[in-house]
Amino acid sequence: MAKSDTASVNRRTDIVSAAIEVFAESGYYRTTTMQVAKRAGISQPYIFRFFATKEELLLAALEASWQRIADAFRQVVATASPDRLERELIAAYEEIMTARRSETLLQMQAQTMRDEPIRTAMQSGLRDIRGIVLEAFKDRGLPNPEERAKLFLAKGMLCNVSMALDLPELMEG
Repeated sequence: MAKSDTASVNRRTDIVSAAIEVFAESGYYRTTTMQVAKRAGISQPYIFRFFATKEELLLAALEASWQRIADAFRQVVATASPDRLERELIAAYEEIMTARRSETLLQMQAQTMRDEPIRTAMQSGLRDIRGIVLEAFKDRGLPNPEERAKLFLAKGMLCNVSMALDLPELMEG
């Protein structure tokens, strides 16, 4: 990759990272591209070199957040023994939630949005994660893999709510 291509990819990544933070703080509808540009340390018109609309920027942010979870889960699946698989998936998700809190908050907001492209992105991301978990449970011969995958995802959603509302008692026990 040429130096200018690398710089362009890095700048795009910086913009997406800034957008995740600002969207998580202010909400998608209240966030302006000017706020994202300021956070990224660039001019507002520069954002539009990479993203034609604010919605495209949100979709890129959601894709990045789902991809991070998928990559982490695939890494666990590649190395975890059957008896450690679920625990290591949980640990990987907890690490993402701690290190990337804004991504979790962004996904939680996007779950409630009715705009079709955003809804489709959320459905796709969650289906991908479910598929990774379900296939891993099946491949490891864990009993009731469909039910286990469903409960795993439900507990993850409860973790999100617990973190977002600062209610750790939801996760006790």
